[in-house]
Amino acid sequence: MKEVRYFYVPDATRLSELPEEEALHAIRVLRLKEGDEMMLMDGCGTFYEAVVTMVASRRCCYRIVQPLPQERQWAGHLHIAVAPTKMMERMEWFLEKATEVGIDECTFLSCQFSERKVIKVPRLERIVIAAVKQSRKAWVPQVQEMTDFRSFIASHTSGHRFIAHCYDEVARSSLFDELQRLSLPSDAQEEVLVLVGPEGDFSIEEVRLAVAAGFTSVHLGTSRLRTETAALSAVMMMQLACQS
Repeated sequence: MKEVRYFYVPDATRLSELPEEEALHAIRVLRLKEGDEMMLMDGCGTFYEAVVTMVASRRCCYRIVQPLPQERQWAGHLHIAVAPTKMMERMEWFLEKATEVGIDECTFLSCQFSERKVIKVPRLERIVIAAVKQSRKAWVPQVQEMTDFRSFIASHTSGHRFIAHCYDEVARSSLFDELQRLSLPSDAQEEVLVLVGPEGDFSIEEVRLAVAAGFTSVHLGTSRLRTETAALSAVMMMQLACQS
C-alpha cells in the first residue's frame, strides 16, 4: 500500500494548490501525479484528506475530500525557553526533536552567560515544519525571537513556571515531581513554562530574580546535562506529565 504523503498548507481551505516549495517536493521528489492521494495539514489542528487534480512544472493543485479535525494529545500550553548554544546546529537538533516529542512554543533567551545573541527564526521555522510533517503533529509550535531574560521574566507572570538550574545555594525540587502535581484537565490551556540556561548555567542572580518573580526552582535529575540535552529532557518530562 502506497504511503500517503503529508504537506504543510496553512491556508488549505482557501487555496487549491500547494505552496511552491511543497509543490516542488511533491512533483520532483515524490513524483505525485493526478489522482494521487495526499494529506494536508494546516498547523492549527486539522488534517485534510485530498487528491491531486493537476500537476505542472512548478504547480501541484488539489481537491479536499474531507477535513479531519485532530484532538490535542496533551493538556496545557507547553512552552520551553532556552538560551541557545554557541553552536547553533545543536539548537536546531533540539528544536527538531522537541517538535517531534511535542511542544507548543519555544523562546530563545539572552542571558548573562549566553555565548550566542542572534538566531535566524525563518530557518528554525523551516526545521519545525519539517519535524511537524515527519511526526504528523496537527499543531505547528511557535518559535519566538531572541528575548532578554529579564524582559521575559517580567512578561510571564501567570501559569505554571519553572526555572531549571544547578545551584545548590538555591533550594530545588524535581521538575518531574512538580509537573506530576499539576493534574491538568485534558482541555486545560494553562501555560506550563520551563526555563533552561546557557552553557555555564544561568547566573545565580538570574535564578534568584526568577524565583522572586514566582518561578519554581527545579532540577532535572542528578546528571549534569548539556543545554540542548537539558531542554529536551524538560520537554520529555512535560509531555509525560501532561498527556491528556
